[in-house]
Amino acid sequence: MPINPVNPANRLPRRLPTSRQGAIALFIALQLSWGLKALFSTAFLPVFARIGFIGAVFLFVFYATARRHAVLRLLAIALLAPLASMATFIVAEWPHVGKYLDRVEGVGALVVLTLVSWICGLVSAAIALRLERLVRERDDRARAASEKDALERSLLDARLRLLQAQIEPHFLFNTLANIQALVEAGSPNAAPVLRHLINYLRAAGPHLADADATLGRELQLVEAYLSLMRMRMPDRLTYTLSVAPELASLRFPAMALLTLVENAVRHGIDPTTDGGRIDVGAKRDRGTGAVNVWVADTGSGMPESAAPGAGLGNVRARLRATFGDTARLDLHEVAPHGLRAECHFTVRETECSPSLP
Repeated sequence: MPINPVNPANRLPRRLPTSRQGAIALFIALQLSWGLKALFSTAFLPVFARIGFIGAVFLFVFYATARRHAVLRLLAIALLAPLASMATFIVAEWPHVGKYLDRVEGVGALVVLTLVSWICGLVSAAIALRLERLVRERDDRARAASEKDALERSLLDARLRLLQAQIEPHFLFNTLANIQALVEAGSPNAAPVLRHLINYLRAAGPHLADADATLGRELQLVEAYLSLMRMRMPDRLTYTLSVAPELASLRFPAMALLTLVENAVRHGIDPTTDGGRIDVGAKRDRGTGAVNVWVADTGSGMPESAAPGAGLGNVRARLRATFGDTARLDLHEVAPHGLRAECHFTVRETECSPSLP
């Protein structure tokens, strides 16, 4: 009897029953045979042969019509019940079928077998259809969820690339403007700075659109940038980099750290006569997984009337897109003067590795 639904792993309905479904049909046939044997005090094997044959016919017809409407499949079972029952009597009583059916006992046995086949076949088919529907609904939900996740990942990737595209020209144009100023001033540092910029771009080029950027790679870019800036103002800029080795492989939005460092140079160090120091660091709380990445400068600080620019807004958006809505970018004044930008987010233990990129 058809009980189990089609295999959900297949996109198209099955044409043949599985071994498990056959085993269930065999179990039902055994139970019905024992019941009819006890009810009519007849031999077990003949009853089991007839019930087993009818169950096998139902099972194969039910799954052979798997692509048909449910009503048609139930109708096929209902029509087959008397035909299959009659077929078992013809085979078992041949060539004395007519004489057997002339007796009341023969007609009664045929009627009972037909009714049992009808009831068990239709009930089993209805249960199987219900299970098939549940499996299809589950598969549809899983497929919809998978498509939704894929779409969200695609949108997230597009969003990150858009934000990244807004940041990269910002850095390049500012650096080129600095070189232009050196050239116009006739500074002998113009050529070395330009060479450092070329070397930096050669190193940074492969990572500008890297969706799998790590904190270690970003630190390498930051160090190259600060070396470039130190060439421009050797007496006014010093810097330190302090990041635990196990955080080097931590994923981090590409160019985001460089944006914070560039802001520190442009708005903190550049406006002051004496310059200052830039400290870049990162630490992680092993207990909670909370990570703090900071860029601090001892420059002029943030004026009270200043408003966050597009660069900081992009960094905030990219942090949330990468690490979730709990990620944030905080700005703090540093005494006696200066500014500290801190990126806060949480990562799992498996996202950290002692190996360097």
